Amino acid sequence: MGIIQVGIIMNGVTGRMGTNQHLIRSIKAIREEGGIVLPDGDVIMPDPVLVGRQAHKVQALAEKHGISRWSTDLDACLADSHNVIYFDSQTTVQRAAGVERAIAAGKHIYCEKPTATNLEESLRLARLAREKGVKNGVVQDKLFLPGLLKLKRLIDAGFFGKILSVRMEFGYWVFEGDWQPGQRPSWNYRKEDGGGIIVDMFAHWRYVLDNLFGEVKAVSCYGTTHIPERVDEKGERYACTADDAAYATFLLEGDIVVQANSSWAVRVNREDLLTIQVDGTEGSAVAGLRDCKTQHRINTPKPVWNPDIPNPIRFVEQWQEVPDNASFDNGFKVQWEMFLKHVVTDSPFPWDLLEGAKGTQMSDLGLQSWRERRFVDVPELTL
Repeated sequence: MGIIQVGIIMNGVTGRMGTNQHLIRSIKAIREEGGIVLPDGDVIMPDPVLVGRQAHKVQALAEKHGISRWSTDLDACLADSHNVIYFDSQTTVQRAAGVERAIAAGKHIYCEKPTATNLEESLRLARLAREKGVKNGVVQDKLFLPGLLKLKRLIDAGFFGKILSVRMEFGYWVFEGDWQPGQRPSWNYRKEDGGGIIVDMFAHWRYVLDNLFGEVKAVSCYGTTHIPERVDEKGERYACTADDAAYATFLLEGDIVVQANSSWAVRVNREDLLTIQVDGTEGSAVAGLRDCKTQHRINTPKPVWNPDIPNPIRFVEQWQEVPDNASFDNGFKVQWEMFLKHVVTDSPFPWDLLEGAKGTQMSDLGLQSWRERRFVDVPELTL
């Protein structure tokens, strides 16, 4: 058995998502489990170097989690041949520049989405990676959520018959920062800093819809800024220049209609922060982050409209839970393991920078639809 050390430059992991999901629950967890064992007995062992602009933050994070390597010098890390992967979870406005430098240095690329602030830049990164011949991948974490994996199981089994429609509800109340601190960073609400729920979430909705239900063919979107002013991390008030809610309709191949509401100004009266209801000719399902429940046509109640009497049907009790039937690991970790195997063994990894560009395209078209107040077709993307 041999140990295959894989140096990974992790840029921007001092933020909430980078620290929790990518460092602690993915790379650190893989290391603590003894690495990734390959069929021939060899073991892939990730060897991260944490990179950031503020030395005290990066050093403290590294020491807290037992990471021996950290740096504020990205160029030096890129010049080190031991580091073969560059990972980027910086803010969106900074990501493209970091990824481009890493491609030029010949590093394989794995990064968060959106991959850039606009489609042209996202496509340029995909082209640069192809021309340089480096392997590349984009985080598509929601595909690995237990609830969505169960939903995919139902689709593959033909449970729904013909899928007719999908309803997606996402969001929660993000506190304004005055009497309670906000749960999201203030840049999320400033357009000039790459903020906005359309830019953030439509990249997710694109890969979820494409991979589960069919390619998106058109979109209609209305965005708005419900909360015009918030208080930042320093206690200072600022004007919100980015959208904090979006109400969209997506048209998919096969005439599937998707309604998707995304909001950071909604109080949750549903079973999870994200719920996806799928209705088909043979049955329906509602999936959350971890759970999924179904109702087959033979179990569907027969309501009759009559507002003059109390409703006799307990609708929420008419659904059946889909069992786990498997152990579900952290979705970010699962995809990290797949990408590391892709780099070392050349195993398949379909979620590349071109797929990431599709997410940016979806955000751009959503914003265009909002400006022009119309449905916008989604053209095919090629390099």
